[in-house]
Amino acid sequence: VEQVVPAVQTLADRQMFGLAQSKITVSTVAPDPSAFVELGKAPSTLAWSVHAVDDELRRTLVPTTRHTMEELKTGLIEALKGRSNKLRRTMLEVALIDGINDSDKEAQLLARFARSIMDEVKGSKVVVNVIPYNPIDHPYYRAPSKERVLRFQQQITDNGVLCYVRTTRGDEEDAACGQLATKKQKKKNLSVPHS
Repeated sequence: VEQVVPAVQTLADRQMFGLAQSKITVSTVAPDPSAFVELGKAPSTLAWSVHAVDDELRRTLVPTTRHTMEELKTGLIEALKGRSNKLRRTMLEVALIDGINDSDKEAQLLARFARSIMDEVKGSKVVVNVIPYNPIDHPYYRAPSKERVLRFQQQITDNGVLCYVRTTRGDEEDAACGQLATKKQKKKNLSVPHS
């Protein structure tokens, strides 16, 4: 985290790269509430890889998590309150997995969670970014159907929260998000000589 902020400051510096702050996004799984406070110092949009609001389900999907979603949300709210209004836009990211976190219940929980942040932080805007799961030969994780993705999106927008579905690119060549590392690992495993 300590290296991210100066790197983003360099990207936004008009004497260096001069990128608009609104065009830079820093994404985190939020290992702890203080991570938001630190990353909140970066001149960029904050994105939180949430994946699920339910604590038990999130611990399954993000095994490194050690805090409840309420504890992490408190850190995000603290960070947002310390930012200028134009940097109070936040994305909640969800890798949508068939039969795991794509239910109506999960969508409703996520929408309420997003609204609670906006209610707490004046001038904030929370956008949900849905990313259909990219297949990587996992034994039981699969991509949801297009209909399921659109229903999940509709449940969120019906609750007054903006929700976008990220277009999947590169999955035909196993080059989409989350696929490259797995493919590389498979090649590695295949290249191990047998005695």
